[in-house]
Amino acid sequence: MRRVLASLLRIRAMAQKERRQLVRDRLTLAMIVGIPALQLALFGYAVNLDVRHVPTAVVDAASSERSRRLVGELEATQTFDVTRSIGSVAEGIALLEASKVGAVVVIPPDLDRRLERGRGAEISILADGSNPTIAAAVAESGEGLGARLSTRYRPFANESGSGALRAPPGYGERVEAAPDVVRPEPMRIAVIPFYNPERRTAVFIVPGLVGVILTMTLLLMTALAVVRERERGTFEFLIATPVQRTEVMVGKVVPYLAVGFVQMELILGLGWLLFDVPIQGSALSFALASLPFIAAMLAMGVLISAAANNQFQAMQLTLFFFLPSMLLSGFMFPFEAMPRPARWIGELLPLTHYLRVSRGILLKSATAEELWGEVAACAAFVVAALGIAAGTFRKRLG
Repeated sequence: MRRVLASLLRIRAMAQKERRQLVRDRLTLAMIVGIPALQLALFGYAVNLDVRHVPTAVVDAASSERSRRLVGELEATQTFDVTRSIGSVAEGIALLEASKVGAVVVIPPDLDRRLERGRGAEISILADGSNPTIAAAVAESGEGLGARLSTRYRPFANESGSGALRAPPGYGERVEAAPDVVRPEPMRIAVIPFYNPERRTAVFIVPGLVGVILTMTLLLMTALAVVRERERGTFEFLIATPVQRTEVMVGKVVPYLAVGFVQMELILGLGWLLFDVPIQGSALSFALASLPFIAAMLAMGVLISAAANNQFQAMQLTLFFFLPSMLLSGFMFPFEAMPRPARWIGELLPLTHYLRVSRGILLKSATAEELWGEVAACAAFVVAALGIAAGTFRKRLG
């Protein structure tokens, strides 16, 4: 009985010691409250599967009262958010490649003439199929509106039932104005998915996984870099050297650049081999555009490493940065479906911009020049993170 009592006393003393240590570790206490609160806020507020306000460009070749009313009805569905009016389909495709819009609405010049003659009109919507969720929402909303408009314009249509009502094969695949034939419905909205017509999930996921895996691995490796040296005692040798703070930060980042490129090639190779994910763009262009993002993740890891006192804290801070990156970047949930404040936060994360780069180059054959804004955002993050890390880092113990 005495042994049991003595054991319980020792356990109580050990528990009190751990409790005091936990109370003194302010960063751990903050993470105990912060991570559950962050997850609840992200999943409850920012994550939304209902796609709304997809950025849309309009090619209004008809430029009539009816065509403008049609654009207004598209916006009234709340799926489309008309952000720009353009002059040609080629310009719209360029915007799709650069991920500046998610849909392009093409209204033919003979819209009014075909409706008034009862020959039926067709509106084309070019959807960004690289994101199957957005493509599905655009198709559902566009085709649903087309059915409602067809019912509304039924009095204009020729309902004689003659053979002339049969449209030629493949007429729904056209983008520009079609020949003057009678169509089976007064108004038809044809949705044409670009870049991933089969809407395969793997085609959408694998280019995004490049950024997610690089974020997780590079961030963690560099976050533990300085902390590991402190715990092993090798940090004392670093203190004795004439190396400056900024030189230490950059020196920590450079070796891992090669690691990032090796991981990138491995992911793309396995994606092509196992899931038949096409690589449409230039490999050199993708590598050059990936360099600022890899550097951004390494710089963030060094910043975490400079701020943390031990490896446990470094891992906590890594998780604190990784969770918003996963949920607010558009990798798991549609970026367009998030509330505006969540999208503002997402725009501050390098992964958000890199997803547009990877999907734009790999799936849409875009070039680094067309995506220079996204690349520049990652480069700006590198400068900011390294600057803060250099200011936080001190060549001293304790």
